[in-house]
Amino acid sequence: MSSSRDLLAQLVRFDTTSRESNLALIDFVRTYLQGHGVACEWVFNEHKSKANLLATIGPADVPGIVLSGHTDVVPVDGQRWSVAPFELTEKDGKLYGRGTADMKGYIACVLACVPALVEAPLRMPVHIALSYDEEVGCLGVRSLIERFHAQPVKPLLCVIGEPTELKPVLGHKGKLAMRCEVQGAACHSAYAPSGVNAIEYAARLIGELVRIGEQLKAPQHLNAGFDPPFSTVQTGVINGGKALNIVPQNCTFDFEVRSLPAQDPWQVAHQLRGYAEQMLLPAMQAVSAQCAISFNELSSYPGLATSLETQAAEWVAQFCGSREYGTVAFGTEGGLFDQAGIPTVVCGPGSMEQGHRPDEFISVEQLDACDRMLQRVLEFVC
Repeated sequence: MSSSRDLLAQLVRFDTTSRESNLALIDFVRTYLQGHGVACEWVFNEHKSKANLLATIGPADVPGIVLSGHTDVVPVDGQRWSVAPFELTEKDGKLYGRGTADMKGYIACVLACVPALVEAPLRMPVHIALSYDEEVGCLGVRSLIERFHAQPVKPLLCVIGEPTELKPVLGHKGKLAMRCEVQGAACHSAYAPSGVNAIEYAARLIGELVRIGEQLKAPQHLNAGFDPPFSTVQTGVINGGKALNIVPQNCTFDFEVRSLPAQDPWQVAHQLRGYAEQMLLPAMQAVSAQCAISFNELSSYPGLATSLETQAAEWVAQFCGSREYGTVAFGTEGGLFDQAGIPTVVCGPGSMEQGHRPDEFISVEQLDACDRMLQRVLEFVC
């Protein structure tokens, strides 16, 4: 087995669920890099409970390649695992553990490549960029990307190692997550018309979201390169009410827009706000002036749409040995790198079909193939 397997075993042992700190894992990577003579920079969050890591191997004054991955994983709560989620278990050519596919397998392969990178005569640098809180809205990587702005030159390419079975992915949808808060007027349910039922008005807003979502399926909005080929809208959480005999004063619901790269997800939010202000609030405030409807952003990130004609697409095709360019339904940090002027392609080992599930795994074959891909990256930068 290559050393990437042993490194993956150590990375999986760190419980880096997004609600937890990732500092122990970052410190492990720092120690590993220092052992090979590689310095690194930590970029902390506001409370210094989490950190990004940025390391550069090779000449820093010329454009290079970013190998980027996130260190956080999704929870295992409520999932039925047949193996310990935070211990690497090998069975039948598969390596089980939380984060093996999404995406510590890729990070392990990148780290396994470090000794060869250090020894090689590099003509351009390789940047190792590890982030926090990708799973909760691509939060941490933003301050990491700012570090690239401070460097003398921008990278030529960023390879985001999300699981794509090592096929180059040039596009994914963007996402906007919002919370709507409806404030009504409470009263005894026997006198319901004298109150303002916050749940009922929230339901009308959700119904309007459904209508907007249907509009996005119109032929002029479709992009056949994506599955589904249209932007989607869905409500995922709703809370409201205290008791059945009380007209509810408050109701909140969370919704998301997953938009095609060419579409602005904020248009959905603006359309819903307009419906609230024009169609709902006048009737609500006619009963009570205290009634209100507010919208707050929870998280957002842009879509990715790297052109087939770019040098970045050609290079990654050479690295992974495939020109089966595609798109994915899930989001990545790639849109933010691309937005910062760093051409980006998503390509990593494993499959998202295993990500986020109980008994998550990556195959030994995929891990070995990623090692070979990074060997081709090494040859390129030499």
